[in-house]
Formats: sequence, C-alpha cells, structure tokens
Amino acid sequence: MLKPSPLLDKKVLVPRGKDQAKTFSQLVERYGGIPVEIPLIAFRPIERNERLHDSLKVLNTYDWIIFTSNVTVETFFSFFERVGPDFPKIAVIGKKTDEVLREKGLRAEFVPSAYVAEAFVEEFLPYINKGSRVLLPKGNLAREYIATALTEVGAEVDEVVIYETYMPEESRVKLAGMLSDNQLDILTFTSPSTVDHFMDVVKECGLEEQLKGCVIGCIGPVTEKKLIAYGLTVHASPVEYTVKEMIKCTIAYLDNHHV
Repeated sequence: MLKPSPLLDKKVLVPRGKDQAKTFSQLVERYGGIPVEIPLIAFRPIERNERLHDSLKVLNTYDWIIFTSNVTVETFFSFFERVGPDFPKIAVIGKKTDEVLREKGLRAEFVPSAYVAEAFVEEFLPYINKGSRVLLPKGNLAREYIATALTEVGAEVDEVVIYETYMPEESRVKLAGMLSDNQLDILTFTSPSTVDHFMDVVKECGLEEQLKGCVIGCIGPVTEKKLIAYGLTVHASPVEYTVKEMIKCTIAYLDNHHV
C-alpha cells in the first residue's frame, strides 16, 4: 500500500508536451509531488511527403500496417482520414497507441504482451509469411529493428518517415534554468530521444554536477540503456513500460532508500 503522499513536495520533471502531459502530471500530484512540465520532445509532420503519398495510393496492397506510438497514429491519420474495408490489418506497440486507435474507431489485430520492439517482433513473426507486405510509418529517429527483423524472414517492408522529432527552444531555456538552480528532484524519461535532448542541454551548459542529487526513472530497456551510456544511474525502471508503473517504481525506490 502506498503512503498518502510519497512524493511530498518533490519536483518531478514531466518530459512531455501540454497535450500528453496531463495524466502524467495528475499522477505526480496524486502522490503529493509537484509536476514540472518541460517537453523534452515535440513532433511535427513532414509535410511534402511523396513517399507517404505513394504508399497511400496502394494502401490496399499491404497486408499489415504497424503503428509503434500514439504520435504515429495521430500523424498518419492527419494525412489519411478515410478508412475503407480494404484497410490493412493493424498491429500496434503500446497501450496508449491502442487507445488512440480505438478512439478513431479502429481495432488492432495484434498487440504484443510487452511494449518494446524486441517483444513485438518475437510475437508478431508467426503472422508474417514470405512476401507479406507491411507498411511501417515512423518518426525520423525511430530504430530500424522491426523493419530489419521482418525483412529477414521474407516480408516486404515499406518504412515511411511521417514526422520529425525536435526539442522546443523554450524547453531548453527552462530546463537549463531549473537545473542550474537545483529545482528538480526527480527526472523521468519516456524514450531515448528525451534522454538525448536532455543531455544536450546538460552538456551545453555544463550542468553535470547538478544531476548527482537527482533520482532518475525511465520507461523501457532502450531508454535505460541510453541513460547508462551517458554515465547516469537509473534508480527506477519498471517491468511494465507505462508512466504509472514508472511512478510507482520511483516511489518504491524513495521508500527503500528514505530519500
């Protein structure tokens, strides 16, 4: 049973944008913490996208379309609004991705048991035959693991970059200021890109010392690996890759170490 206010008065970095930060911040507040919303990552569609346009013209020839994030779903359907009966079968990674898809009136045929590319590939391979055609819309920084693994078993995979990832300038300024003043107690990271963008600011402003007193939590083994590569200690990394479990895992660490 969690204590009533296990995050009491601790300032928690919420690395998401306004639209995505709400439930994250509410969770922090529920446990007594003070959410500090600094979007470490933002997304913008790649507008003149000939490759996507070509794929949409032959959408009915694909057996599967894979959505790896809710951002991919939202961006894809900003380009493509009409879903006909010949829409490919849908596979998704992540609970939130599945929820956003359902909000659009669509249902995923395949959802893996764990929300990482490795688990997805292992469980999805039985659905793929030699010659299966797969459309994989993605961000500019996404890994190529899924496409490579499916191609190796004979699938024809079309990867289409539909959005790019960047760090808002106002976030850089706010983050540098708060770290300089030791105003953040708990740092949370939801993807490798959030780590890279965060560390860009840290290195640029020489703020490495300010991180030593912070508790660090993250979602997923790839994000954890990225943090470790920067020489940071990860204090909380849950088995289930959700924000809720990351917060619970962080609280457990604080309790065990009386931080």
